[in-house]
Amino acid sequence: MFDPVLFALLVVSSLAVSVVLRQRRRSLPPGPKGLPIVGNIFDVPKEFEWLAYERWGKELRSDVIYVNLAGTPVIVVNSAEAAHELFEKKSSVYSDRVRLPMLNELVGCNWHFVFMGYGDDWRERRRVFHQFFHPNAAVAYRPRELKVARELLQRLLESPDDFMVHLRHMAGSLILGVAYGIDVQPKNDPYIATAETALHAMSMAGNAGAYLVDYIPLLKHVPSWFPGATFKRQAAEWKKATDAMVERPFEAVTKAMAEGKAHPSMILSLLNDLNEDEDKEHKETVFSGVAAAAYTGGSDTTVSALGSFFLAMLLYPDIQRKAQAEVDRVVGRDRLPEFSDEPSLPYVTAMVKEVLRWRPVTPLAVPHRLTSDDVYNGYHLPSGSIVVGNAWAILHDERMFPDPDRFLPERWLNEDGSLRTDMRDAELSAFGFGRRICPGRHLAAASVWIGMTSVLSIFNLEKARGADGNIIEPSGEYISGLVAYPKPFQCLFKPRSDLTAQLVHNGLQECD
Repeated sequence: MFDPVLFALLVVSSLAVSVVLRQRRRSLPPGPKGLPIVGNIFDVPKEFEWLAYERWGKELRSDVIYVNLAGTPVIVVNSAEAAHELFEKKSSVYSDRVRLPMLNELVGCNWHFVFMGYGDDWRERRRVFHQFFHPNAAVAYRPRELKVARELLQRLLESPDDFMVHLRHMAGSLILGVAYGIDVQPKNDPYIATAETALHAMSMAGNAGAYLVDYIPLLKHVPSWFPGATFKRQAAEWKKATDAMVERPFEAVTKAMAEGKAHPSMILSLLNDLNEDEDKEHKETVFSGVAAAAYTGGSDTTVSALGSFFLAMLLYPDIQRKAQAEVDRVVGRDRLPEFSDEPSLPYVTAMVKEVLRWRPVTPLAVPHRLTSDDVYNGYHLPSGSIVVGNAWAILHDERMFPDPDRFLPERWLNEDGSLRTDMRDAELSAFGFGRRICPGRHLAAASVWIGMTSVLSIFNLEKARGADGNIIEPSGEYISGLVAYPKPFQCLFKPRSDLTAQLVHNGLQECD
C-alpha cells in the first residue's frame, strides 16, 4: 500500500544525502574536473606529472589540489607551507605509505622500508638504518667518501666520455663498501650492474600515477599474455633484479664471514651483534632489506645530483668559474679538497643546495597515505587519500626562489658571501617530508659535496664540439621517473693543470 508520508520522507532523505555529497565534493580541494567513473586518469600525464600538478595549482590558485584516479582520491601538496602543516605538524596521520601493487607486489619491493606502511615493521627497519646513518655516524664514512671521489677523478681522466657510468661506480662503491664491506671491481662490477637495473625498476614503478594497476589493483591478476598486460611482463623482469640486489651481496657477506674474510660493514656488525634468543631468519630478512635500501637511496641521490651538477656547469660557465675561484683560494692548486675545507667553501655548499633545488632528485616524493579525515584551509581531505608532496613545485616556488628556473647559488648566500641562516634546510623537500624524510640524506649530501668540490678543483667542464667544429648544446632534458636523471649529454672534462694527473695519483695514495 502506498504510504505518502513514507514516500515523502524517502524523497527528503535522498535529497538531503545528495546535498551533503555535493557539499562534501565542493569542500574538497580544487582540481581538474575529470570524467565519470574514471575521474582524472586521462588528465594526469604519464611523464613529468609534477609539472602538471604545479600548473593546476597555479591555475586554480590553491597550494593543495585534488585528483580523482578511478575513485582513488589523490591530494597533491604544492607549497612548503602546506607541506609543513600536513606532513610535519600532523605527521601522526600523514606518515603511512600507499601500497602500490606495481612496486610492492609485482616488482617485489616489500623489503624496502621507504615504501612500507607506517607501523612496527617500518619502525624496526628505520631503527636499524638510523643506527648507522644518523649525522654523527655518517661522519665516520667520510674517508671512504673521499676515496671514491678521488677514484672518480681518476676515471674522468682516463675515460671522460663515460662520466655517468663513473658516477654510478662512485655511488655503488661507496654504499657497497659501507653496507657490505664489498670492494667493487674496476669495470663491469656485477653488483653495480644488477643494482642499476633494480634502481631503474623502482624509479619507474614507484612514480605515483605511472601505472593504472596502482589505482585498479584487480589488474594485477590479469594474465601476462593478455593484451595490454605489458606491465606484468615488465614487472616480472624487474623483480629478478630487485631480488638479486637484496640477496647476492648479503650472501657474499655471510660467505665471507664463514671463511673469516669479511670486511667491516653494517651487515657484519649487525650479524655479529645478534643474540642467540633472537629470530635469526627474521633478523636476516630485516638486515638484508635495510642494506639494499641504503644502496638505493645513496646511489640515486649521488648519481642524479652530480649529473645535474655537470649539466649546470655547462649551462652556467660563469658560476663554474666563481666556484673554482673559491676552491683555488681555499684549497690552492697543489692538493685536493678535504672535508675540513667545507666551512671555508660556502659558495660550493650553496651550489650543492642549488643543485638539489634546481633539479630535485625526486620531483615527486614517495606518496604518503592519510589515515583519518582532515581539514586544510577549509578543504576536506578524506581518509585513505594518497598524499603526494610535489618537491618540484615547492622548490620552484617564485615566492621563496625568484626566477626559479635559473641556476643561482647566490640565492643561498648573504651579501658578504656567508650562508644565509634564514634559508637553512630550505632544500630539504628534495629528500621527502615529515617522518618519512630520507634518513640517509646526511651521507648523500656529503658524498655530493666532496664529489662536486673535487671535480671543480681538477677539471674545467666545457661543452663538446661536433665534427664540424660547432658547439653541441646539451638539451637540458630529463628522464621522468621517481628519480629524475638528465638525458644523455656530452661534456668535456679538461684538466686545469699539467700537474692534474700527479695530484690525483697522490690523492689516491693518501686514501690507501
